[in-house]
Amino acid sequence: MTKKRRRVPRYLRQAEITEQVPKLPRRIPADRTQQVPNNSYSSPPTYYEDREFRCLDCGKQEVWTAEQQKWWYEIAKGSLYSVAVRCRDCRHKRRAAKEEQRRKSQKGQS
Repeated sequence: MTKKRRRVPRYLRQAEITEQVPKLPRRIPADRTQQVPNNSYSSPPTYYEDREFRCLDCGKQEVWTAEQQKWWYEIAKGSLYSVAVRCRDCRHKRRAAKEEQRRKSQKGQS
């Protein structure tokens, strides 16, 4: 005797299918005319894609979004070889510490 298969409602089948599909990162086309020349044999990127990274200072898992990459490479004219290594909070803390150190050294010179 074979066991009868229990009928699964469509909405449950759809939920199982969507859970199995991995989430694809977002992609934004790159404007090569706005990128800084890289003097390399490899060609510059044609698109930006969300990238995951772990912060060097606090170890928190972060995502460097495609929009942030587009701003960094095309508007801020950052190097095409640079990638994000610190989360926003740690970057602000580091920047504030450097600024404080600059002010202290300038007071000592006066």
